[in-house]
Amino acid sequence: MTKSRLVLPGVFALLAVLLWPWAVARAELRIDITSGQVQPMPIAIPAFAGGGEESQAGSDIAGVVSADLERSGLFRPLDPRSFIQNVSATDSSAPRFGDWRQINAQALVTGTVQTQADGRLGVQFRLWDVLAEQQLAGFGYTTTRQNWRRIAHIIADEIYKRITGEEGYFDTRIVYVAESGPAQSRTKRLAIMDQDGANNHYLTDGRALVLTPRFSPTAQEITYLSFAGKQPRVYLLNIDTGQQEAIGDFPGMTFAPRFSPDGNRVVLSRAINGASNIYSYDLRTHSANRLTDDTAIDTSPCYSPDGGQIVFNSDRGGSQQLYVMSAGGGGAHRISFGSGKYGTPVWSPRGDLIAFTKISGGSFSIGVMRPDGSGERLLTQGFLVEGPTWAPNGRVLMYFSQGPSDSRGYGGSPHLQTIDLTGYNQRDVPTPGAASDPAWSPLLR
Repeated sequence: MTKSRLVLPGVFALLAVLLWPWAVARAELRIDITSGQVQPMPIAIPAFAGGGEESQAGSDIAGVVSADLERSGLFRPLDPRSFIQNVSATDSSAPRFGDWRQINAQALVTGTVQTQADGRLGVQFRLWDVLAEQQLAGFGYTTTRQNWRRIAHIIADEIYKRITGEEGYFDTRIVYVAESGPAQSRTKRLAIMDQDGANNHYLTDGRALVLTPRFSPTAQEITYLSFAGKQPRVYLLNIDTGQQEAIGDFPGMTFAPRFSPDGNRVVLSRAINGASNIYSYDLRTHSANRLTDDTAIDTSPCYSPDGGQIVFNSDRGGSQQLYVMSAGGGGAHRISFGSGKYGTPVWSPRGDLIAFTKISGGSFSIGVMRPDGSGERLLTQGFLVEGPTWAPNGRVLMYFSQGPSDSRGYGGSPHLQTIDLTGYNQRDVPTPGAASDPAWSPLLR
């Protein structure tokens, strides 16, 4: 059983199920991630075996896999110094499960790294149920040497999926606004990185202020707001080519863009004479369709995963609240009724929840509610927490957080954080400097 998988443009990975003489385990080594806070599963991830240069690559791959799983809050990688068995590249037999049970490992990951005849790396891994003494999964990948980090993220996704039953989210990227300079003349440029903060690089040069970047469904394009030419306009940027173009020829200000699920349209806000309304723009026909017609401020639109509805925030009722309407406009109805103001709504990729920013009592919160407005739940609060974006599996949110400045105006730089739907697993996301307005890509494969 084989299939091919795209890893980077022009680079393919061969994926094959590695079946041993014994059957892949049918026993359930499973984490139920729908039951609230869970105890992390102890998992052993030795360095992937290999000789020479492959030894370092094997250690690096295991390290990234371990870090990905640990950040999820669902796994507890064990200290390699506690390992009893030394897994070697020549050992094709089953692990000595008693040695791994002795250090309380419930799951074990073993792997090898070898250089192929064409110079590429061949990476294999196996996931074992230590208590049942059976193999749960096994895959092999072939890729360029410099692509080892993506292979590690893909392996972490496979482990996450096999044990939780949910898709992983590690083989993804984040686009965000990198901030630098004094508060009075802040430089803001687009930056992109892996979801763990690695491979950070800039997409714009900082000469024009940029805000609210959003990925296309293919993760190859970004739409964002730019103040180039001192005129706020929505732009498209091709990540691979660097080519960018303005969306439409709208008079006035356009902002808050987001792609439709099929990638053929961008929904955005357009401000005229103190009011803002929501438009959809067809990227194929270059035609615009007005979706709201109001004297209020309608903004921050986001499609449902099936493309049939749009959630947005509006002050048409006197305060900033969340509304849902059909994707073609019309039928708008309010869904938020709690105290405070609601903004930046974004529909979960699963379709079951809408995340939002809430301002109440001088404090900011990130929360979720069902699309009908029921089940509102706040996940985190702070001086300033804003701009939630979903991981592609709909189980984790990223946002930016900022503390207050001191009396001299120092401090208070924004940074990125993640939190899962339990509200317990909150993590900082490393960036080279201040960071805001994150957007999470779909899975890259």
